[in-house]
Amino acid sequence: MTAIMLGWDPDHREGWQFAYASAADTIRHDSVVSIRWPVSFPFVAAGADVWILLQGAHERGLLGHGTVAPSSLGTADRSADDGGSLTVDLDLLLPRGEHITESVLLDRVPGVGWDADPPSGTSLAPWDELLLRTVWAERVPASVFDPVTPIPGTLPTSALTRIAVNRHERDADAVRQCIAHHGTSCAVCRFNFEESYGELGRGFIQVHHIVPGLRVDADYVLDPLTDLVPLCPNCHAMAHRRTPEPYSPAELRRLIRPSIHLAGSVVDPVELRAQEDAARILGS
Repeated sequence: MTAIMLGWDPDHREGWQFAYASAADTIRHDSVVSIRWPVSFPFVAAGADVWILLQGAHERGLLGHGTVAPSSLGTADRSADDGGSLTVDLDLLLPRGEHITESVLLDRVPGVGWDADPPSGTSLAPWDELLLRTVWAERVPASVFDPVTPIPGTLPTSALTRIAVNRHERDADAVRQCIAHHGTSCAVCRFNFEESYGELGRGFIQVHHIVPGLRVDADYVLDPLTDLVPLCPNCHAMAHRRTPEPYSPAELRRLIRPSIHLAGSVVDPVELRAQEDAARILGS
């Protein structure tokens, strides 16, 4: 599937700063934002990767990634002169001033005429697309809240399956508030990644939205301190084993089987043999 590039010129787009800030904020809370993009090219397949280029006089480089939305039906509506547009689902925009600069692109992906302002709709050759993904993966940090999910743009859209997720569990600001209030230990089993993995696990924990989806209506307003709780991936998965209403943290705590070992303890072979000997003696 062909990947295309779309130019975003802050010097000629009226309301650029507002549009960028609004799109970035929506992505931060909802993971994706749909934008109608003026185009003049005749055909783009729905699901194609889209790379957003910053093409201003002083700000130039790679700014973001998205995909052509299914609502585009695979084609541009009309020519740009007639008001034609393409619906693009943006899934990642880099912070202002942190775009991948044109000099880096010229050095790492030399097959594309970055300094010649590729027009919107320019297709990327497969080899250039691979090089671009490599640079993108090196420069874009993984999510501290969901490092298992591939960073948008690092894999072809054709290699991914889009699934519906609870938007409240992906709201970066709400997650930060929840963790700041509750800490990073699992609310069910008390597992703490930093205690087990050291610096690698510092600050990491998933969050769970405890308000059942059936009770969320149009007037619902999320309270990160009461509606979200930190859960380790194991407990989070177990909570969602029941649908449509997940298990509550209290229910999961009652379901956890008791262990003969202290939580988080490591039993060495000598202690293990001693326990086995004691069990045999007591059983005889």
